[in-house]
Amino acid sequence: MHQMSILPSFRPTLALTIVFSFLAPIFLVSGLLVSFSLIGHLPGLAAFSAAMSQGITEFLAAFGSGNSWRGIAIIGLACSFVGALFDTYTFYRYRKLRN
Repeated sequence: MHQMSILPSFRPTLALTIVFSFLAPIFLVSGLLVSFSLIGHLPGLAAFSAAMSQGITEFLAAFGSGNSWRGIAIIGLACSFVGALFDTYTFYRYRKLRN
C-alpha cells in the first residue's frame, strides 16, 4: 500500500491559517481605533471616542509591557498559534475520519 506524504497538502493550509489568524486581531483592533477616531468628529462624542481609544491602547499596552504596538503583536502571535493548533487538529481529524 502506497501512502503519500501529508506534508505537501498540509503546509499551504497551515501557512494561510497562521497568516490570517495573525492579521485578524490586528485588523479588528485597527478598525475599532479608526471607527472611534471617526466617531470623535461627531458633535458631543469626542470625549467618548477619546476615552474608548485610550482604553484600547491601554489594554494593548498591558500585553506589550507598556508598548501598544508590542501588545498587538503579542495578541496576533497568540491568535496565530491557536489558529495553527486548530488547523492541525482539523487536518488530523479529517484524515482520521476519511480512512
